[in-house]
Amino acid sequence: MTGGALAALTDSSPSLAALRPHLERAAVAEAPILVLGEPGTGRSALARALHAASRRRDGPLVEVDPGALAPALIESELFGHRPGAFTGAERVYAGRVERAHGGTLILDHVEELPLGAQPKLLRLLSEHLYTPLGGIESQSDARFVAIGAHDLAARVAQGLFRADLYWRLEVLTFELPPLRRRPGDVLPIAEAMLRDLAARFDRPAVRLSARARAWMPQADWPGNLRQLRNLLERALLAADADELDPPPPTGASAPRPSTLAEAERAAIVAALAHTRGHQGAAAELLGISRKGLWEKRRRHGIP
Repeated sequence: MTGGALAALTDSSPSLAALRPHLERAAVAEAPILVLGEPGTGRSALARALHAASRRRDGPLVEVDPGALAPALIESELFGHRPGAFTGAERVYAGRVERAHGGTLILDHVEELPLGAQPKLLRLLSEHLYTPLGGIESQSDARFVAIGAHDLAARVAQGLFRADLYWRLEVLTFELPPLRRRPGDVLPIAEAMLRDLAARFDRPAVRLSARARAWMPQADWPGNLRQLRNLLERALLAADADELDPPPPTGASAPRPSTLAEAERAAIVAALAHTRGHQGAAAELLGISRKGLWEKRRRHGIP
């Protein structure tokens, strides 16, 4: 089994390195995986890396984004349809679930799935059964990786997402923190991105200036990794010299203070990393009980 894609992600992100053993174990499991985070944090890249590290890596990788589809088309796109299922349905259409047979189906922006379609997805996840529109019940052999908003649990509380579907999806949950909460990752990630861009544009000698290396870890990065990569690519295309000295993004300011919830989550992740995942030792380090640590890990989505 290869973990090369997972290694590439975690090696350039020191704060995620402690998650690598958990990610590798999750990749080879068959249970659904839920990847949470803000846009631009690398959720899609992680989902694809999990497929590449799984036993299904030689099977199809199929992605679907409910938010990019008209609500009336979502069920047909997911489950397919048969001739006569509705006006204009003249031939068999294989949905994404059928196309993902033997591989992985990535559900991007799962929070955008209409409430009316969610029971069918729940049945698919629970029983591996689905029914194409106008067709007969079929068996699914697809592994599911869902990508959701960082506030998906809050959407459940607001009645915007089914609680039973949420609990079914969150068997294995990983939350990617925003870049502003991991300043120590900014330069290693920037350097990895710059190496990739330098190879693409045949500029092997490019490097970041000392001034850029000083301000980058302090920036807020509301667009996360996507914003960082765009800034580097723009600087590379505009620069004649090998030293890149991009200015801070317009409107950049000092990073906002962490919320108490963010600070608590960061402390738990750091304690688990320090104790190499030992629950009892991490609880002792944090000054709480093992049960208290377990409850906090569940609440923050920490595996």
